Amino acid sequence: MSTAEPPRNQANVDPAEIEKFSQLAHKWWDLDSEFKPLHEINPLRLAYIAEHAELNGQTVLDVGCGGGILTEAMARTGAIATGIDMAKKSLKVAQLHALEANVSVQYRCVSVEDLASESPATFDVVTCMEMMEHVPDPASVIGACAQLAKPGGWVFFSTINRNPKAYVQAVLGAEYLLGLLPRGTHDYKKFVTPAELARMCRQSSLEPVNYCGLTYNPL
Repeated sequence: MSTAEPPRNQANVDPAEIEKFSQLAHKWWDLDSEFKPLHEINPLRLAYIAEHAELNGQTVLDVGCGGGILTEAMARTGAIATGIDMAKKSLKVAQLHALEANVSVQYRCVSVEDLASESPATFDVVTCMEMMEHVPDPASVIGACAQLAKPGGWVFFSTINRNPKAYVQAVLGAEYLLGLLPRGTHDYKKFVTPAELARMCRQSSLEPVNYCGLTYNPL
């Protein structure tokens, strides 16, 4: 099911980012589209999560779920999955695909901060993948994810490291040389280093347990 709700707090939403992904919403499940890299790395993301946290029968939340690529994959493991995003068009695509695939997922158009105020300590597992680099205040997202997790629960973050290699691969390579992503998809200044991520986690009373790097090779 899917519900669209007027957000109570829009301070941590970039309208340009929402519009960017809304324009691409119909391509979320096209394996040859701009979202091809996400489909190709999704098995790695799911395996990494499952390596650390039990998913079957657990309540999981996918923050910034987009078209539901990871959300649906977690639901297929037996998780009780919820996906949230602020791009309504992406959520409609996610809802339709879940219905067609006969996968049970709840989708909501609500900010992570508002959901944290509404339902703190609700989820066994919270994931936030490739989303922090698209919001004005990533620390706010991390703090809300921490609030949403149950005591002893797991929170997983994935984002692009701010270093020269990431600039060459994610911006110059993917957007300008190979055309894997639309130009302007990423803003290098918004990338988050592992040290910054760890600091924000600790400030939100999250204890970093493991770090793992990933490099996408388009060849």
